[in-house]
Amino acid sequence: MAIKTLPQALINIAQRQPNRIAMRKKDYGIWHDITWAQYLENVKYVALGLNALGVKYHDHVAIIGENRPEWLYSAIGAVCAGGAWVGIYTTNPVPECQYVVEHSDAVVYICEDEEQLDKALAFRDKTPLLKKLIVWEMEGLKHFKDPMFMSFDELLEMGKKIDQEKPDLFMQLAQQAQAEDIAGIIYTSGTTGMPKGALLAHEGYLWVAESARQVIETFVDDETISFLPLNHVYEQIYDIMFHLTVGHTVNFTENTDTVMADMMEVSPTLFHAVPRIWEKYYSGIVLKMADATWLKRTLYDIAVKIGTEYNNKVIKGNRAPLYLALAYHLFYFIVFRKLKKRLGFDRVRIGASGAAPISHEVIKFFQSIGIPIREGYGMTETTGITHMSSIQEYKVGTVGKALPGTQVRIAEDGEIIVKHPGIFKGYYKDEATTKEVLIDGWMHTGDVGVIDEDGYLKITDRKKDLIITAGGKNIAPQYLENLLKFSPYINDAVVIGDGRKYLSAIIVIDEENVTKYAQDNKVQFTTFATMTKAPEVIELIQKEVDNVNRQVARVENIRKFRILDKKLYTEDGEVTPTMKVKRKSINAQYGDLIESMYRD
Repeated sequence: MAIKTLPQALINIAQRQPNRIAMRKKDYGIWHDITWAQYLENVKYVALGLNALGVKYHDHVAIIGENRPEWLYSAIGAVCAGGAWVGIYTTNPVPECQYVVEHSDAVVYICEDEEQLDKALAFRDKTPLLKKLIVWEMEGLKHFKDPMFMSFDELLEMGKKIDQEKPDLFMQLAQQAQAEDIAGIIYTSGTTGMPKGALLAHEGYLWVAESARQVIETFVDDETISFLPLNHVYEQIYDIMFHLTVGHTVNFTENTDTVMADMMEVSPTLFHAVPRIWEKYYSGIVLKMADATWLKRTLYDIAVKIGTEYNNKVIKGNRAPLYLALAYHLFYFIVFRKLKKRLGFDRVRIGASGAAPISHEVIKFFQSIGIPIREGYGMTETTGITHMSSIQEYKVGTVGKALPGTQVRIAEDGEIIVKHPGIFKGYYKDEATTKEVLIDGWMHTGDVGVIDEDGYLKITDRKKDLIITAGGKNIAPQYLENLLKFSPYINDAVVIGDGRKYLSAIIVIDEENVTKYAQDNKVQFTTFATMTKAPEVIELIQKEVDNVNRQVARVENIRKFRILDKKLYTEDGEVTPTMKVKRKSINAQYGDLIESMYRD
């Protein structure tokens, strides 16, 4: 039987390997195994329960919660009931949650805990289509009574009872979905305006999974770790697309603060992260080695130099001289092998970076210590991926070649335009915007790039983010920002200069690393804000900016900068949940600070 929908994919894989471990979740420090048979059983009870609550074919079910098995039970249960899931970020405030629930016409709201339930209770009177509120975690809610409210356990019990009464009903419901039906609606966080609901079909999810697997080998024995937001398409590639076609094991971290500790326990074979995570690992290694003993520091420095030289040749497709290859493998055994094990990377076959551009230097660093990171490209509207590199075929500075079956062209203004069977079906209830970006099946990405003679795509920047200085020079800010963020002391950077005489930057320091620097150098401060104003810290950041300026043309030099006295938060509308800076918001909120750099 051809697999054309997500319910068919789950049923097929659960019947094929019922006793293999599908997922693990960590509670109070203990990992719990969930088999594929148990996964399917929970999905069945959710689907039957939702059906009993009135969820019909093509209805929408909203889900808000951190990554955990219940998220997948709820999402796949919704599509098995004939509907589609609508993910909501846990960091969304009440007005944004209300907007997504109301705009998506969601009839059920499934949430994690009391905090997320309170959001729905605040807006439910304004969302008349909403019929039921369902909660996974009942802490603090055991005595709460409300006609719209029920626990997730009660939903499962309801489904279990119906399954006993009507054993054929689940298969009847699961077979409703068609390949072209919508499986998930992802509200793009976007860097401007209200989020838009991208409609992703069953066929798109399955096509992207099969096509991507022709580039990146995935196996049933693979282990991944789930910690990026599950309502974002990037995490869904591993937890839904690959998971339901390969059958590997997904490990859910206890919470976002335990990711690094959980990495050491799980030791995954595939690890995917946003650039911020890779940068954090890099800066952590650099600063820890700076505090190591003289012997360890010396061995590490020699190993990095040899690793860099060795991999610079390998990256360009050249064969390393025998003496260099032997030296690299020796130092890999002495230094890098232990370092990888300490980080939980000892089994990582390939690392992936996506959702935002990453510094080439970070990629080269991890390649040098024996962790191959491959950058990919795509967006929600392309169901996650259009380009990626394999372990063998890649070029640093590019996002790889187009997936098999993908067409790509570069418009006259440099915009990247793509077409493949996984392109979304449009924006929900927004035909006008759909027609702007989706023309004759071609997705106009809004990104600017070039394709080299070997077919590798290099992203220059977002079309709307390109800076044209007062002197008429075109500058891509992301490249400069990535160079700045390569510093262990800089967490975020926003380069400014559109229509200006020179470039400037707003910089957010890395609190942990700069605090350590301040303590080591006896810098006086009391709070994060006072630390950002300390002359020694300003001097530290000036050195990092000077280092970047030496690497670029004079016109790209950052002449002035200001350090923000706070971090950037999604709740404040400054960054998206995948940590992409919302430039329009930054320009509006910090207009006076920006002007202070151009007054003289």
